Amino acid sequence: MRERERVMAAKPATTPSIGNGYKISKTALFASTLLVLDALLISLIIAYVPYTKIDWDAYMSQVSGFLEGERDYGKLKGDTGPLVYPAGFLYVYSAIQFVTGGEVYPAQLPWWALVLLSLSKRVHSIFVLRLFNDCFAMTLLHAALASLLYQRWHLALIIFSGAVSIKMNVLLYAPPLFLLMLKGMSMVGVLSALSGAALVQILLGLPFLLSHPVGYISRAFNLGRVFIHFWSVNFKFVPEAVFVSKAFATTLLAIHLVLLAVFAHYRWCKHEGGLFNFLRSKFSHEKRSFNLHHFFIHDSTHKTLSKAHIATVMFAGNFIGIVCARSLHYQFYVWYFYSLPFLLWKTPFPTPIRLLLFGGVEFCWNVFPSNLYSSSLLFCIHLAILWGLWIAPCEYPSAGEKPQLTKEE
Repeated sequence: MRERERVMAAKPATTPSIGNGYKISKTALFASTLLVLDALLISLIIAYVPYTKIDWDAYMSQVSGFLEGERDYGKLKGDTGPLVYPAGFLYVYSAIQFVTGGEVYPAQLPWWALVLLSLSKRVHSIFVLRLFNDCFAMTLLHAALASLLYQRWHLALIIFSGAVSIKMNVLLYAPPLFLLMLKGMSMVGVLSALSGAALVQILLGLPFLLSHPVGYISRAFNLGRVFIHFWSVNFKFVPEAVFVSKAFATTLLAIHLVLLAVFAHYRWCKHEGGLFNFLRSKFSHEKRSFNLHHFFIHDSTHKTLSKAHIATVMFAGNFIGIVCARSLHYQFYVWYFYSLPFLLWKTPFPTPIRLLLFGGVEFCWNVFPSNLYSSSLLFCIHLAILWGLWIAPCEYPSAGEKPQLTKEE
């Protein structure tokens, strides 16, 4: 008996397998089960929860004008107002209109939704019952992030540009993305990747740039829009007169830029000696090694970054933009919802606190209409998460380096 127990103890743990001996990890099995259950939940939501036509009819009206040959952005309108998104938005929703005939019900089962939808009531509502363009923009953004994790810089920039063409909130990721490009690529690689991204914007907007360039650029890339105070989820506690003021917008922008600079200097570039030392050494090295041969024949990959560092910088940089955004509407929740678990587990907070913060964010986003208390609570939770990210240990930026040891919970 003892010999048998010794043999069983020495036998390595096995991984569940399926047909033909193919092994599947417990993580993959759990993820697959979760997707199946969520698909069933989505089917029940579509069957029993009425669809809310907030922007769908406006989208279809704007798309119809485009498909009928209109290229003046000033004349592409819906019942919620003029079109204010770049050209990629029109191409995506033109495809949806072609597939669904402009009807809501067939469009509520997008193939990509199973990958992104989780257990949030508000997020299910945004993806399944509203069909906002935020969903498509963030889907492409996550695809770009996946490419970044595998150092596919040029592909990532092309997909990223496609996401921007659907909705410009994706630009919140631009500052941390640019920093990562400087870390992981040569300057020639950075310039070529940025050129590819710019080319995507030109090609997508070409029908409008050739006919009405001023109207397209002023409408699709309008950074000065003022949102309605009623719909604000994060700053409802701010008086409306202050909320719509230019001074408030300028102050938030300044805070946003300062926070990005501070995090970049003290957190994201800590192991390089700070942001300024990193930039100085980067450009000094590039200047010494640059030549024409290097320009035309080059390896764009300068340094292999760790996946943890890429995800941390991208998600934290976007979250700083969320904290400083003048107005977050309900559909904007998807801008950062999928990064919340990662960000919370980057903080040194105990797990019960992380879960409490996550539940608090979800609660605030499900209060409708938002009020003084829900928006104040959400703002405080955002600040708490930001503080947790600030005091969290900094991971090593390069793949293969010894990770920083932390105390196990």
